[in-house]
Amino acid sequence: MPVFQPRTAVLTGGLTLAAALALSACGAAPDNAAATADGKSAATATSAADFGGLDALVKAAKKEGTLHAIALPRDWANYGALIDGFQKKYGIKVQVENPDGASQDEINAVTSRKGQDRAPDVLDLGGSFGLSAAQQGLLAPYKVAAFADIPEGQKDPQARWYNDYGGYVSIGCDAKRVKECPTTFKDLLKPQYKGQVALNGNPTKSGSAFGGVYAAALANGGSFDDIQPGLDFFAKLKANGNFTPVESSPATVEQGETPISIDWDYLNAGYADEFRSKGLDWKVAVPADGKFAQYYSQAINKDAPHPAAARLWQEYLYSAEGQNLWLKGYSRPVLMPAMDKAGTLDKSAAAKLPAVSGTPEFPTEAQQNKAKEVLGQGWGKAVSG
Repeated sequence: MPVFQPRTAVLTGGLTLAAALALSACGAAPDNAAATADGKSAATATSAADFGGLDALVKAAKKEGTLHAIALPRDWANYGALIDGFQKKYGIKVQVENPDGASQDEINAVTSRKGQDRAPDVLDLGGSFGLSAAQQGLLAPYKVAAFADIPEGQKDPQARWYNDYGGYVSIGCDAKRVKECPTTFKDLLKPQYKGQVALNGNPTKSGSAFGGVYAAALANGGSFDDIQPGLDFFAKLKANGNFTPVESSPATVEQGETPISIDWDYLNAGYADEFRSKGLDWKVAVPADGKFAQYYSQAINKDAPHPAAARLWQEYLYSAEGQNLWLKGYSRPVLMPAMDKAGTLDKSAAAKLPAVSGTPEFPTEAQQNKAKEVLGQGWGKAVSG
């Protein structure tokens, strides 16, 4: 079982899409004077120790009482269990807006609501989007207690973002609707898959769809430096009628609209568990011709209206409890190597991860930025018409 060592959005609960919870009314950001300890402000704390210790952070976060999040579906990466666990442990209400939003939607919310109490406190971003947010100066530097255990290359040296959980691009397939499920990108071009192949989102906005195009590039002669073959592949899928513009979700799968879905393996593996109880036979394959792995990054809004709760949320996600909850959702937590060494890893959950051979490699920041630019310029043209 390979364990991710270098850098770059699982399901164990029900697949009912999480309803957006109303955020506070518009207006100026709340007074964070309460979020202080010994004259120190949570808004400028770069670690729990910098704020006076974890107990002081917990006290300040409880006083705030609320955490604003965005684009966190309960059926994505086991977020339902993580949200419930945080709320139960600390008594802090987690309000999730636009649960089915994409990484770019999160960044847009930060920039458009600067100074407002409805701004998101924390962000969960696809790798390239985390880099972009840091470059725009939107993120607060903060080192969680486990920061040193996050492998080099999977965290910003300034601690503005760090990887948390990840997986491989995979092909999910409804075996009751598709006679022979595809297992490679090459298979997806076969005429029997007309109108059946979907992505989970738009790759110019969604980290998972971005990964799908990158994987297709690797399967068709491309590289981390050249994502264009991935665009060409989807243009070919569109031209032969196999690609559907419907963005896949649990609902579209159940309704038969997206019987073949290119998505992260942890999402597809979770679908397989949930759909089994609903009579669907969901098969999952990591394509050997296009292996692409990526992590999602966590970050704190520099102008978070609840700065103590935002920092406590990060501490929870990077605790053994939080990391094992990712693992139970079939995703590979970034602290997996350190936890395995420390004996805190949930071995039974680790054994259920989708099988993948080889050691994953990851694009650099420059390669991701270039790929994102190429996608932005060419995706619409590739799948239009």
